[in-house]
Amino acid sequence: MSTTSVVEKDAQERMVDQAAEKGRSRPVWWLVFIRELADLWIGGKALNMILIYSVLMGIMVYVYSYNSELSLIPPKEMVYEMLKNAMAVSLFIGLVIGADMLSGERERNTLESLLLTPAKRGQIVFGKFLAGISPWPAALLIAIPYLIVVSQGDEVLGPAILWGAITGSILVPAYTGLGMLVSFWSSSNKVSYFVSLGVYILFLVPAQLPGRAQTGAAGQFLQWVNPLAAVNHFLSKHLVNYRTIAEFWTWLISPVAFAALVLGLLFVIAGPGLRLEAGRSIKFLKRLGSRTSTVIILLAILITSVYPAMAFQTGNTQAENLSITIDLDTAIVKTGDKVEFNTVVTNLGSSPSLPLIVAMNIINLNAQGDVVDPEDWSPQRTQYSESLAPGGSISHAWIINTILDGDYMVYMVLIPAPGSVDATSHPVASPGIHLTVTQFTRLNPGGVLPYAIGGPVVVLIGILVLYRIRRKQVDND
Repeated sequence: MSTTSVVEKDAQERMVDQAAEKGRSRPVWWLVFIRELADLWIGGKALNMILIYSVLMGIMVYVYSYNSELSLIPPKEMVYEMLKNAMAVSLFIGLVIGADMLSGERERNTLESLLLTPAKRGQIVFGKFLAGISPWPAALLIAIPYLIVVSQGDEVLGPAILWGAITGSILVPAYTGLGMLVSFWSSSNKVSYFVSLGVYILFLVPAQLPGRAQTGAAGQFLQWVNPLAAVNHFLSKHLVNYRTIAEFWTWLISPVAFAALVLGLLFVIAGPGLRLEAGRSIKFLKRLGSRTSTVIILLAILITSVYPAMAFQTGNTQAENLSITIDLDTAIVKTGDKVEFNTVVTNLGSSPSLPLIVAMNIINLNAQGDVVDPEDWSPQRTQYSESLAPGGSISHAWIINTILDGDYMVYMVLIPAPGSVDATSHPVASPGIHLTVTQFTRLNPGGVLPYAIGGPVVVLIGILVLYRIRRKQVDND
């Protein structure tokens, strides 16, 4: 038996003696939580991961500020990217810690002393779980200074911190619990790590697909089902694209359902069956099969009832009976600014129109300039409306994020939906908006460098302090 295993086993025995002395004054899950918390933080495992995390965050914020092209990205997009990467790394940390919680104890021969106590197995699992999610608050606190730097005073900072904390507090426990489930079933720590890494990649890769791969009913559904991709989509729409929570709250259903499913399996089914061997008996598999089928049926009902169906409408209308106007003629702004305007579509005819489509276009007036990709400039380039009654009108709100300096023309196109596959329609163009964008950026590498270096240095100092405390405890013992 290794020296580490002996030390951990002695700690387990001391914890059991402490529980016996205190009787019912403190629950077992609390004692397990304190012991695991000390093992993670004073032992250095969590601190080492947090140090790597802080280094990665420092590198990312410095790259954003150093690269001249990236520095022209609007603050909202930089905040979103930093928050998305912070959450991805935090989920990986939680999954790795969870993957070691049970299978690692088996390999180090320290689980037996816990199982010999009269404590309920579920309390042991609960205490370990609470310790496993402890790195998340530290990771969120470390990310806040970096978010403040890249936000450059933008109003997105508050909502980003709020919704990052909410969505992270949903996903991190789910990923940690998933790692513990894998650890529960794995015969060795190596298998637990390997399977957990595969599950992490399985969720991560679809969330990183380009925008065009996420379009269409099938692509949208796969993104909605994937809890990580769903959270990223919700954050991008709310933080970057100025969309309301009421419009995209359904994208939080799959993360919440995923967390409920994982934690339910962990505490209700797997936790009570914790033992020295991996997994549980055949009887458990039968119960799991019946309960899983029930959960799948409930999720299927939820998905079909909540997920918005996509309807494609066809029709035909007379273009001369439709008009589109804009409430803005010209604007002079700086890169990174937000331009807001409204369009009004009116039916001038004597009969109802069929469904209408309004699309935005941005043209670079400089022949030597770069071609504009409207997808990078506007959170919503196309809006749809139902039939308009005679004399009726409808207003649409639009937002442009100015990315590059230059001279541009913005115009809208009103398209009546064709009535059939062999029919077409006559688009109606709006007046243009002459948009002049001058270069401006406040983010610079010199100002960011102290944050990029300071974060890892602070964490490293914390590691050294805890290391000295640990050494003193060992010497006193």
